[in-house]
Amino acid sequence: MDVRLTLLCHAATRSMREGGFPAPDESVDEGGERKVAALDLPNAGVILCSPARAARQTMEMAGLSGAEDAALRDIDHGDWSGRSFAAIHASDPDGLTAWIADPTRAAPGGERFGDLVARMTPWLDNVGAGTEATLAISHPMVMRAAIAAAIGLSAEAALRIDCAPLTRIDLYYNRLWRLQAIRPL
Repeated sequence: MDVRLTLLCHAATRSMREGGFPAPDESVDEGGERKVAALDLPNAGVILCSPARAARQTMEMAGLSGAEDAALRDIDHGDWSGRSFAAIHASDPDGLTAWIADPTRAAPGGERFGDLVARMTPWLDNVGAGTEATLAISHPMVMRAAIAAAIGLSAEAALRIDCAPLTRIDLYYNRLWRLQAIRPL
């Protein structure tokens, strides 16, 4: 039996527009709020979202109700959470330069992308074992990690996927995961 999974990137936040590492309590900005109205989402029997404020707000603005799922939380940016790239560059230019050169590395005190892929693997197994279509509202890094885990994409290739705000990724499972579409808003 086919199981459909739709991953939706939450609406835009200030750090997405200005360049930076979001904090879990960061809100959707006005531009992001306006664009939620344009969403065309498939019906889903299960609706899940990251515990981050922007994901919960996106779900609510879309008129949806669902459960928070800790597995969908954003990659942990450690000491850089809630800080702009400019502020980090001013205080730790070598650290930011090293991370830009190899974004599979963890930010200081944070989570590596490979750890995020490992977190998404059992989550995908659980969704694939279900019987209902699932809509999951999360973050760009989580969506990239889910694709990497689902179809065996390398971390380097997955990090080249653009997941802009409100991008929708459609996967389906029938004995193995398949990527159907990446749909920017």
